Amino acid sequence: MTSPTPTDDALLAPLTEVGRADLARLRDRLAAQADVQDVLDVAFRTIDSPVGPLLLAATPAGLVRVAYAREDHERVLADLAARISPRVLRAPARLDAAARELDEYFAGRRQAFDLPLDLRLTRGFRREVITHLPDIGYGSTASYTSLAAAAGNPRAVRAAGTACATNPLPVVVPCHRVVRSDGGLGQYIGGTEVKHALLVLEGALL
Repeated sequence: MTSPTPTDDALLAPLTEVGRADLARLRDRLAAQADVQDVLDVAFRTIDSPVGPLLLAATPAGLVRVAYAREDHERVLADLAARISPRVLRAPARLDAAARELDEYFAGRRQAFDLPLDLRLTRGFRREVITHLPDIGYGSTASYTSLAAAAGNPRAVRAAGTACATNPLPVVVPCHRVVRSDGGLGQYIGGTEVKHALLVLEGALL
C-alpha cells in the first residue's frame, strides 16, 4: 500500500519532469489494471483545500472516507485496509467527481453533494444519526439535542455527539452544522477552527 502524501503532486516533487510524467503514467496504468482485474477495493487520493489537505477514499459502492490531515492519513489508510480490504491503491481518477464537487463547495458554487456514499464504517444509532445530517441545510445549524430526536432517540444527545465526532465523511456529510444548544460550536474532527471556517463559508456564522 502506497504511503499517502499531502498532495498527489508532492509524491512527484523530487523527480525530473520526464520522471514525473513516467511515474504518473505508470501509476495510472497500475490503477486502471487493478480496476479492470477487480483487485482494487479501495481507491484513494489527496486534494488541497482551504482547510488543509484532505484524503478521499472510495469503494465501488461510493465515497467511504474523507479525512483531515490531523487524523493522520497513513493511519486512516491502515484502518481502511484493516476494516475493508488490504487492496488499497492510489487511484486519483476514481475520485475525480468527489474532488470536483469539493472544489465547487469550497469555491461557494455548491451547497449539496451529489455523490454515492458507502456508509459501512458506521453502524447502529451512529449510522442513523449520520443519515440525518444532510437534512440540515446549507447555511443552517442544528443542535445535538434536535439531531438525537430526529434520529429517533431524544435522550441520546451524547451518542449523537459521538456519531458526529466519528463521522467518516466530514464536509460531504455535514456534521459541522451541528452545534451545542447554548450556541457553542462543540467539538469537530477537523478542529474547531475548521468547523468555524466551514460555517462562515456557508453563511451560518458571521
